[in-house]
Amino acid sequence: QVHLVESGGGVVQAGRSLRLSCEASGPPGSRLAMGWFRQTPGKEREFVAAVTWSGDNTYYADSVKGRFTISRENDKNVVYLQMNGLKREDTAVYYCAVALYGPPILMRRQSYDYWGQGTQVTVSS
Repeated sequence: QVHLVESGGGVVQAGRSLRLSCEASGPPGSRLAMGWFRQTPGKEREFVAAVTWSGDNTYYADSVKGRFTISRENDKNVVYLQMNGLKREDTAVYYCAVALYGPPILMRRQSYDYWGQGTQVTVSS
């Protein structure tokens, strides 16, 4: 069983920054990757960013590349999403997810096995 809890969401003005956190239960040694997805009403959950636990490789959607940064802590089951230069189109519920089996296709939601409850990010004008 893996339990994920996101935090850090809120309302922020366009151009400002916000940092999301995700704390996961379970041993890091059994984890292949963790990722962030986001979803707006009426649309499918879309890939935002991911980080592998071994090698610390990061991957980003084109829409957030250069603005968002995903990172993790080695000795803690925590992953972060630093969001800079926020735009109105970034408004969504952001979900943290973990992939336990590989090789995962990190941009596909089907590759992830457990999901958090989500945290709302609202970017105002």
